[in-house]
Amino acid sequence: MSLAIGSKIPKITLKQLIDGSPKDVVTDELFAKKKVVVFGLPGAFTPTCSNKHLPGYVKQAEQFAGHGVDEIVCVSVNDAFVMQAWGDSQKVGGKIRMLADGNGDFARALGVEVDYSPYGMGKRMGRCAMLIENGVLKLLDVEPEGAYGVSDADAFVCKL
Repeated sequence: MSLAIGSKIPKITLKQLIDGSPKDVVTDELFAKKKVVVFGLPGAFTPTCSNKHLPGYVKQAEQFAGHGVDEIVCVSVNDAFVMQAWGDSQKVGGKIRMLADGNGDFARALGVEVDYSPYGMGKRMGRCAMLIENGVLKLLDVEPEGAYGVSDADAFVCKL
């Protein structure tokens, strides 16, 4: 079950690689006094995530900013080293903040965890996009498993 619209995002610690070391990024601080778009996806370097999902948000970053979005965050159940390497390979620059939900705590708390064990990937974050304002969930679009469309940047920016 997904977190309800209007709910406060629970306090979860994510990780970001900074100066070669994983650093804590606490959701209470990340979302405080800001309008943040978060998109979640099953995995770094996977085909749809690398060819469509992440590049779409990089391409649409200015459009999101034009709608008052302070930050765009990509979250996946990977480690901070992988998220940084993926962001570097995708040339996200300062447009997208790449955060690791290594234990899947954020995915579980939001109710968007999926089990990809049959594919050898374990429990992952389902493909989704959300708008969080000052720590409160305002929009959440979750893709049906295996689908892609409602959480892509082109579709999501139109909802702001």
